[in-house]
Amino acid sequence: MAEEKFLEYKGRPLVRAGKQIYYGSLNDPYVVYLTIKNSNELKDITLAQEVTIQLLSTDDTLPPKDRIIKKSEKNGLFVALDLGATWLERQLKKEA
Repeated sequence: MAEEKFLEYKGRPLVRAGKQIYYGSLNDPYVVYLTIKNSNELKDITLAQEVTIQLLSTDDTLPPKDRIIKKSEKNGLFVALDLGATWLERQLKKEA
C-alpha cells in the first residue's frame, strides 16, 4: 500500500478539514491546531482573517482542557501558522 503524502510547512505535515488545520505529527508530543474564525472574499479566492492558534498536547490521557499549552488569535493564516510553527519547534526542543 502506498504511503499517504501530506502538504508540508517547514518539514511538518499540514492537514486541513474545512476551517480546521492541524500542523505537526500526531506521533509527536505536541501539535498546533488552527481554527479559521472568519474569512473575506478577494476576487476569486477566500482569505482567512481571524485565526485561533492552539498548541496542544497529544497525550490522550489528559482531559481536553489540560491539553491546551498555549493559545492566541492572529489576523491572517500565514501569521498564525508561522507563530504556531515557532511554538511547536520550541516545545518539541524542550521535550528532547
